[in-house]
Amino acid sequence: MTLTVAGEPLIAFLLASVRIAAWMAVVPPFSGRSVPPMAKAVLSLGLAFAVAPSGQQIPATTIGLLMNVFTQVLIGVAMGFVCRLLFEAIAAAGSLIDVFGGFSLASGFDPMSMNNTTVFGKFHQMLATVLLFVSGGYLIVIGGLLKTFEFLPLGTSPEWNTFEGVLLTAFDLFFTTAVQIALPLIAVLFIADIGLALLTKVAPQLNAINVMFPVKIGLTLLLVGLTFPVLPGAIDHLVDLSTQAMSTMSGAG
Repeated sequence: MTLTVAGEPLIAFLLASVRIAAWMAVVPPFSGRSVPPMAKAVLSLGLAFAVAPSGQQIPATTIGLLMNVFTQVLIGVAMGFVCRLLFEAIAAAGSLIDVFGGFSLASGFDPMSMNNTTVFGKFHQMLATVLLFVSGGYLIVIGGLLKTFEFLPLGTSPEWNTFEGVLLTAFDLFFTTAVQIALPLIAVLFIADIGLALLTKVAPQLNAINVMFPVKIGLTLLLVGLTFPVLPGAIDHLVDLSTQAMSTMSGAG
């Protein structure tokens, strides 16, 4: 028995999987070491079945195929970087809390992300990942990625000038979201520092080191607990921003 496979649909299927694989190589948690490379490859090929066109518009020449592969990699990496930047705002807010709460001294090496992370920075990142999967937001983000194949089909080049504006907006939202989440906690911790400093002036015999660190640790833990109700809404907002960013980059709006 002889099996035959049409060349154009197969090429379209592989190109679609290249864009999805490049996106997954950047977006957490798929980009982490906790997800095996084989699982990423199988997931990319599986999702490509849902969006792969017939491939009639894709050039069959060697140079054309190489250019299309390179274009799909750039599109996937750019969209993935924007999504990663937006979701990292939660971890950045935790890192700001570490700095003002004194927990940045306890930073350690994270073998999963291959970089140094702080206590609440890593905690907020893991909490955001859990909320993303529990709320089903990851399905919306993946659906937004698959939707880009309708507005930016295989074999076509995007308008690269729109990517610059989306990246700048993503950077702006990254800092804005991180500061909005951490600013109330930072303000309270700053006031606590001023109060402890005034206390050492009023009572010089009081050992400031023995008092300051336990008070700030307890206050930081209390304030972090009060931020938990805010994080689900922040995740929903970041999911919407990620889908809008990918839609804009694909030329839909």
